[in-house]
Amino acid sequence: MKKTSTDVTATIGTPAIAFGADAGYDTTSGSFTKYTAGISVTKPDSYASTILGDKGDSIRASYVHHLDLLKKSAAVGEITRRFSSNENTFTVGGSFAVDHLTVVKAKLNNHGKLGALVQHEVIPKSVLTISSEVDTKALDKNPRFGLAIALKP
Repeated sequence: MKKTSTDVTATIGTPAIAFGADAGYDTTSGSFTKYTAGISVTKPDSYASTILGDKGDSIRASYVHHLDLLKKSAAVGEITRRFSSNENTFTVGGSFAVDHLTVVKAKLNNHGKLGALVQHEVIPKSVLTISSEVDTKALDKNPRFGLAIALKP
């Protein structure tokens, strides 16, 4: 039997506030495969968002504050609550634009996961990313490394 699904995404708002939703529906089984809804608020030096996701199983609130007028550096905070596992995750991080082509980012959560990445625009609109993550509470485990390139015409 062939599976048929339909996805719908909608966003409405102004430069200061936006509302959005995303849903996927499997017409064969007659059930939703996903649904997410969110709101974001944007100010000149910061923005915040709240997203209800994972079919209503999680809620995530995040805040980004730019530390300078050129928006080269930012501090970030995020709280995620997963209802099914009764788990909360708190993450803090930051980013810094080394130059107009290169950005460095880092984050640490309350579970001890420390992540960092470097993104560099190698050609216009195409970005090379080198990333790593280490579990600071289990240093005997191997860290994870990643390499990605996003090419856009």
